Order: sequence, then structure tokens, then C-alpha cells
Amino acid sequence: MTLDPQTHAVRSDLADVRLAAYVFAPHYAAPVTYQLVAASAVSAERNGADVLGEAAEGASFEVLDLVADRAWGMAPGIGKAGWIDRSALGAPASGSEPLGSAGLGSAI
Repeated sequence: MTLDPQTHAVRSDLADVRLAAYVFAPHYAAPVTYQLVAASAVSAERNGADVLGEAAEGASFEVLDLVADRAWGMAPGIGKAGWIDRSALGAPASGSEPLGSAGLGSAI
């Protein structure tokens, strides 16, 4: 089965642990859900290129990786996986564990 990286949180180096039965990745991470404090474009590329859609202020964003000023994960409200501006992230949602210093949440 091939999963579309624009609609599933899967990259060549990392995938959402919920997809482990469908795709092999060297690393898996459990998502940490954050509420967005600002709207943010969801981009296929870390540098912001190839905008896939926009996650609205107040929407949830499931973070799987934090790199510098960007966060990668899934925007379930628009059904897109990609990079957003890290500054758009608010606090983790109740019951979510913040990402550790390694940048991966509950990596397996």
C-alpha cells in the first residue's frame, strides 16, 4: 500500500505510529496535538514551498517533528500533512505530552 504524503503523516525518515501497519519508516512518532494560536499555511516542503492548504487559528495540529522554526505533522481539519510555522503552535492540548528535546514525540 502506498500512502500519499500530502494526506498521511509519512516521510522517508519518519511516520505517524498510527500508520505503522501500512508503511515502513526508520522512525515512528506518536503525535502531540497542539491548538493553533494563529492560522498557518501547511506546506509540503520545510522551507514553506508547495502550500497544500491553510490550518485556521484555533484548529488542532498533530505535531510529529519540530525542526528550528517549523513543525511537521497532520492538520486533521483540512486532511493535509506538512510543515507549518512553529510560532503558530499554542500549548499542547489537554492529555498530550509535549515533544522532548530530541524533536520527536514518543518515538518508537
